Amino acid sequence: MNIDLIRPLPLFRGMEDAEIALALKALAARESKYQKGETVLSVGDQSRRMGLVLDGSVTIESSDMWGNRTILSHVGKNDCFAESYALLADTPLLVDVVANERCRILFLRIDSLTLSCAELAAWRAKLTANLLQISARKNLHLSGRSFHTAPKAVRGRVMAYLNSVALQKRTTVFEIPFDRQQLADYLNVERTALSRELGKMCSDGLIRVKRNHFEIIRSE
Repeated sequence: MNIDLIRPLPLFRGMEDAEIALALKALAARESKYQKGETVLSVGDQSRRMGLVLDGSVTIESSDMWGNRTILSHVGKNDCFAESYALLADTPLLVDVVANERCRILFLRIDSLTLSCAELAAWRAKLTANLLQISARKNLHLSGRSFHTAPKAVRGRVMAYLNSVALQKRTTVFEIPFDRQQLADYLNVERTALSRELGKMCSDGLIRVKRNHFEIIRSE
């Protein structure tokens, strides 16, 4: 495993190369590649491994028995997924993880973090602290989605989402990680209704948009 590729990952922040090597061995690190649209993890699976995105991105999706899809989140390069399921290995996944593009995933068995192992305490303490910080940020992200889907009107949902992205990126000009269908699935609205509302918002002078590139036009 190339340590240079692993070192920038937030999960290994503050760790020496020797500690990273110990961690990768102890956590049975395994790399896999996926094509766009390929399922990485399926609903109902019981996974003992969390995933780290080395290249590309994945989406976390929920689909019901009637084929309706909701995108819960986008996981990009250097981000992780399924850590909660990996720690609770007897809990079946309630979501699908799908490759959003060609991607490489590093899988780790983090259930060993719950075991007592004194000689590995140094790297385990750092990795556990990083994992806690990552989980806290993801909890904030998930709670943010509840704000995005709370408004009843399509415009309200779009404005809530774009406002949060602008605040996070500290700019009113940005790109979002979703195409039009994915954004509709994320906001839990129909694609035609979303496209129609984006057109109206452009006409009303609220935004400029080209594909996934947005500009929020501030009121004077």
